[in-house]
Amino acid sequence: MPAPIEVRKVPLHNVSDASELAKLIDEGVFEADRVIAVIGKTEGNGGVNDYTRIIADRAFREVLQEKGTRSAEEVKQVPIVWSGGTDGVISPHATIFATLPEESVEKTDEPRLTVGFAMSDQILPEDIGRVAMIEKVAAGVKQAMAEAGIEDPADVHYVQTKTPLLTIDTIRDAKSRGKTVWTEHTHESMDLSNATTALGIAVALGEIEMPTDEDVMHDLSLFSSVASCSSGVELDQAQIVVVGNARGHGGSYRIGHSVMKDALDQDGIWEAIRSAGLELPERPHHTDLGDRLVNVFLKCEADPSGMVRDRRNAMLDDSDVHWHRQIKATVGGVTASVTGDPAVFVSVAAVHQGPSGGGPVAAIVKA
Repeated sequence: MPAPIEVRKVPLHNVSDASELAKLIDEGVFEADRVIAVIGKTEGNGGVNDYTRIIADRAFREVLQEKGTRSAEEVKQVPIVWSGGTDGVISPHATIFATLPEESVEKTDEPRLTVGFAMSDQILPEDIGRVAMIEKVAAGVKQAMAEAGIEDPADVHYVQTKTPLLTIDTIRDAKSRGKTVWTEHTHESMDLSNATTALGIAVALGEIEMPTDEDVMHDLSLFSSVASCSSGVELDQAQIVVVGNARGHGGSYRIGHSVMKDALDQDGIWEAIRSAGLELPERPHHTDLGDRLVNVFLKCEADPSGMVRDRRNAMLDDSDVHWHRQIKATVGGVTASVTGDPAVFVSVAAVHQGPSGGGPVAAIVKA
């Protein structure tokens, strides 16, 4: 049976700040050794060279090691997923997941939040964008589901991953071994890594059949409704966090999901919150949420048509500001207008994650 989960959202006061994590541990909200995952936003450029992810990662791991009994190697295995780029009003923050002692929580047959994590086999540079990576991710997702005590894929509402992208060094490594890579454009490889990972999640959850190499980044009808995939330079495996609901273990939180059909789809966000079990009026307002919404997690993508609701935009033609930053700021603003809180997890590069031009939304609420 999975352990009951405590989940808290904390602000980052600067890029190397983990003081709010330390405060929760000091106040006894949870023990350092019971932190099992962190998902957060940092304020860098969100690109290949966004080292704010590495800085934040180090700060959080140092607190877990300092205030707990786990070794540095054990703390290194805790999945801490940072998405770079807080464009627009998005505020740097982290959502922390920790287990609670079973005896401290009343058990219930109602669905309650559960979390499982796994690390895939090593993903080689030549795997990225190809079936080899899809297979490795799918195996990792199934392992994380088992860890979470989830048997039915319908009970999975959010899969957050961090995977490697291509760098000049890893491209050179592949070539030195006589291998080819899908692209030699390192920034493009961010979208590619995320997209390939999403297909692996979709395969693991039975949302699609195993695609071909040719389907990756091309057949946009293939997607996962619960995938939220991020990539970076700081690892060479898929770091996988599966979040869903299970029965019998208790706890105070539930999760649900939906999809945004396009960048302006507020209804998709509200539907995710309702899916988590929060009753809302027909025309809700953020004041209806009270203090029960913990956080929402979204992926977004500039519609490849260059249109939103039959109106054209210039994001994909803009040579000054990359569309990654523009769509992230847009969806961040739309989401904050729903939640009333700009500390929302909005990540870009959503190919194969939700419908084209939209993206998955997951919401965690207090039950």
